[in-house]
Amino acid sequence: MHTTARLRYLLLAPFKGSGRQVSFLVTGAAIQLGVLFVMCLPWMLVVMTAMWAILLAVFVPLTAVVLAGPTLTEVQRGRFRNWLGVDIPSPYEGPRPRRRDWLQSPAGRRQLTYHLLKGPLLALAGAFTLLIWSVAATAASIYAVISLVSLDWPVDHPVYYTWELYVTVAGIALLYAARWLTDALARLDTRTATVLLGPSREEQLARRVEDLTESRTGLVDAVDAERRRIERDLHDGAQQRLVSLAVNLGLAKATLTDLPEEARQVIGEAHREAKEAIEELSGLVRGLHPAVLEDRGLDAALSGIAARAPLPVRVKVDLPSRLSPTIEAVAYFVVSEALANVVKHAEASRAEVTVECFGTTLLVVISDDGVGGAEPTGGTGLAGLAKRVASVDGTLSVDSPAGGPTAITVELPCVP
Repeated sequence: MHTTARLRYLLLAPFKGSGRQVSFLVTGAAIQLGVLFVMCLPWMLVVMTAMWAILLAVFVPLTAVVLAGPTLTEVQRGRFRNWLGVDIPSPYEGPRPRRRDWLQSPAGRRQLTYHLLKGPLLALAGAFTLLIWSVAATAASIYAVISLVSLDWPVDHPVYYTWELYVTVAGIALLYAARWLTDALARLDTRTATVLLGPSREEQLARRVEDLTESRTGLVDAVDAERRRIERDLHDGAQQRLVSLAVNLGLAKATLTDLPEEARQVIGEAHREAKEAIEELSGLVRGLHPAVLEDRGLDAALSGIAARAPLPVRVKVDLPSRLSPTIEAVAYFVVSEALANVVKHAEASRAEVTVECFGTTLLVVISDDGVGGAEPTGGTGLAGLAKRVASVDGTLSVDSPAGGPTAITVELPCVP
């Protein structure tokens, strides 16, 4: 019993799913038969004698098929989706364009190529395959049919009975061939329709780039929001507790004058450590996301950086309105890191920061009169700045000849 079941499985396994593929071929042939009917309808109704009538009989049905191109495309997509489980995406972003725009688009021309050329050829091959299925099924069943008609017939006609056995075997072999041909034709039709009815490779790449850009933008915004949240938690939580601790230690140092000298020294040391911890935490908070940037904008935040710098820094900010928080944060950290590099490496006596918005571009220029020679790959933090700028589709360029001066130019999207 187990051997019989295994043999039945081996014989019938190649035909698994063949019903859906045969239905796929039948519907494809039916669709193309409908198109053929439209093309032949004038010739069926009227006998054409004049040249103008012949031209009308050719071009009017052809125009009707062309205008029905978007509908045919949707029908074909439904055929692939329902019978093969293949979802061919639309080549258009959003709703389908108007018929005139569809005809002028590359996607529309590709779809017409399928409906008027590739589709009919594939449907013709499908009709031929269906014919093979019919012949094979008839030949494979003839032995059983004749055996059931009369039990005496094989005895009375042994020669014909032997030939029927050969025809049956040939029909079974032809069934396997039809199954293989159906599968090959379905794969060919799927590849052809995916290329012609769906987006082209260039459109897929453009769509992929757009999706990745949106994902990256969302990730950058999420990281910036998380950084602002951490800054608020540190500012409102740990920093306030340290301030309270420093105040209490200061009060203890001022009021507990009768303590031994060693105890007063311990309290004083703890008070000094608390104040240093507050300063370090304040720097960390400003490094995460300065509160002044969120409260008062980029101009005030950059003025704060300039005020803390150990050299004169002239700041000029000319913006029509507040920018998006992500763009403001990138511009702030670029200026902060660039000025830190000026202080560490440039040996400059002054620096200048200019921030202006030209159309859709935010231009940030940081210049100094230092020794120059800065390279984006020289380990001065410029490579990190370039990556930060690139995360929002910006660009960074460095002009720093040996001997100076140095100018770092950053272009960012001017997004309100």
